[in-house]
Amino acid sequence: MTTAPDLTALTADDTAAAQAAFDALIDAEQRIEPRDWMPEGYRKTLIRQISQHAHSEIIGMQPEGTWITRAPSLKRKAILLAKVQDEAGHGLYLYSAAQTLGITRDDMTTQLIAGTAKYSSIFNYPTPTWADMGAIGWLVDGAAICNQVPLCRASHGPYGRAMVRICKEESFHQRQGFEILLTLMQGTDAQRAMAQESVDRWYWPSLMMFGPPDESSPNSAQSMAWKIKRFSNDELRQRFIGMLVPQAEILGVTLPDPELRWDDEAQRWHTSEIDWTEFHEVLAGRGPMNAARLQHRRAAHEDGAWVREAAVAYARRQAEKNEKAVA
Repeated sequence: MTTAPDLTALTADDTAAAQAAFDALIDAEQRIEPRDWMPEGYRKTLIRQISQHAHSEIIGMQPEGTWITRAPSLKRKAILLAKVQDEAGHGLYLYSAAQTLGITRDDMTTQLIAGTAKYSSIFNYPTPTWADMGAIGWLVDGAAICNQVPLCRASHGPYGRAMVRICKEESFHQRQGFEILLTLMQGTDAQRAMAQESVDRWYWPSLMMFGPPDESSPNSAQSMAWKIKRFSNDELRQRFIGMLVPQAEILGVTLPDPELRWDDEAQRWHTSEIDWTEFHEVLAGRGPMNAARLQHRRAAHEDGAWVREAAVAYARRQAEKNEKAVA
């Protein structure tokens, strides 16, 4: 009588060997590529992080897009248009990186417009003044740079490589925002007041972009062990504040934190307590612009259905044409 092989034991052995190979690559600071074996938890973590990052880039086009037709000069309009186009490109790079992990772009888009996927809470705030274009560039894109430059060394190859180009373009975005604020601060009293008011509104939400405190961030430790993340939320937040302080002095704006000071003994910036209740409210979909942002994205997706259908039909006809040519 022939005994069937113990596939369960074989699978366990194979999995153990694959896990050991994966761990060795991580320890050696090597990249995990799409064809490499990876733990399911690693794959799911990356899908969650990369898709949320992609969604943030796409939704992030909206706050600034509303100012393209209202920019104060043709030069400002052209720069802002280029920036919004960059954000669209970033979203496409990131969706492509996520697709290497076994999820489709259609699935990610469906999750976003259905409201089941998260994106950065920072984009759920309104942009009522032109100064907001400066504050977003300086603060929001500045926070993005602090957060994303270490991701260029992420252990997942497609994600890390996508981040290299994204970070280069984000550097341009940050400089553009800084220059807008600098110009306003060199202008009239009303322009200086507008710039300061915008900084007051965007400062705290930009600090929240790094995520909750380390003790309240359950995913950070594992992401750092897998070398997806390189620094904790609080470490990145401290770096960002350290970057802002001298730049705020150059701009002539005041960072809206009366308790902000350097603690020489602790070797860190001391700040007022961040309002994490606001962070969680916005993240849960109850921010000032959550509903409007998703509705706009949903409408754009529906309005673009004919383009997707036409592209599929064209691809089908081309495939049929090629098959006939081969035959």
